[in-house]
Amino acid sequence: MGLRGDLDPAAAREGTVRRLIYQVAVGEVPPFYRPCMASVQQYAQRIGADYIAQTEPIMRVVPKKSQRSERALRLGYLPIFEKQAAFAHLGEYDAIAIVDADIHVMPNAPDIFEAAGAADFAGVLERDLPLLAQYERKLIQYSEQQYRPLAQEVDWLWNKLGAAFYNMGLMVFSRGMLPYLRGQTPQEFIARPEFERFVNGVGGWRWSTDQTLMNYWVKATRMKTTNLPWRWNALYSYLKPEALEKGPFFVHFNLAANFPQKGAEIPTIIKRLTQCAPSS
Repeated sequence: MGLRGDLDPAAAREGTVRRLIYQVAVGEVPPFYRPCMASVQQYAQRIGADYIAQTEPIMRVVPKKSQRSERALRLGYLPIFEKQAAFAHLGEYDAIAIVDADIHVMPNAPDIFEAAGAADFAGVLERDLPLLAQYERKLIQYSEQQYRPLAQEVDWLWNKLGAAFYNMGLMVFSRGMLPYLRGQTPQEFIARPEFERFVNGVGGWRWSTDQTLMNYWVKATRMKTTNLPWRWNALYSYLKPEALEKGPFFVHFNLAANFPQKGAEIPTIIKRLTQCAPSS
C-alpha cells in the first residue's frame, strides 16, 4: 500500500486496513451527547473500526491576538480546535472519521469509509442538503460572511446558495492527506501563519468554529475530495421534514440549544427516527 492508502473494501473487511472513528467531548457537555456518542461507538464496532472518545483537552489552542468573545475562551482555550488532535493518529490508521459528539448514527448506516472511497478528504457540502427555505437564506448570508473574504485565494464554486463549503461536523481523511500535513504535529498545523486569522477570530470569523479553517485548507491544497450525499450529515434543524423520511444515516443535532427543551427531547427524537428508519 502506497502513501495514499486508498481503501479497498475487501481489505477493510479482512482487517488489513485500519480505520478510526474519533470524537471529542471536552468541558461541560449536554446529556444528549451520551446516546449520540454511544451510537457512534456501536457503529464503529459494527463496521470494524477502532473508536476513540477524547474527553480531556489535548490541543489547548489559544489565539495570539484574540478577537473572540469571552465565552469562546471560557475554558481558557478554544475547544473548537480539539478535533484536530485526531491527526496525530493518521500514521497509525489508513483512514480517520472525525464525528461531532452531537451526531447520532442510525442503525442502518452503511460503512462511511467505503462511501468516502479513495479521497484524501470526504464530507457533505452544506448546500447539498434538502434545506428549509429560511435556512437557504441564512446559508447565503453565512457564505458571504465566512468565504467571500477568501474569494481571491480559493475558488468556492459559488452558486445561488453561496459557497461550496463542507459542514465539518463530519470529516473523513485518508492517508492521502499526509503530504498536506507536511510532517507537522496537530499543534503545528493549527499554528500555521495562514490560519492565524481564523484562530484569532478576525472580522466575521469571530464566531467561526474550525469549519472555515478546515474548508480553506482542503480547498487551498486541492486535495482529492469526495462530496458525500447529504444523508451522511443530516443537519436536523435545517432539513425539510420530508427529508427525514428518506432515511438519513448520520443525524446531526445542530443548534440543539435552540430546541424547545434545550436538547432534552433528543433521545425521544432518536427513538422515533429509529422506528421509522428504512432497512437500507
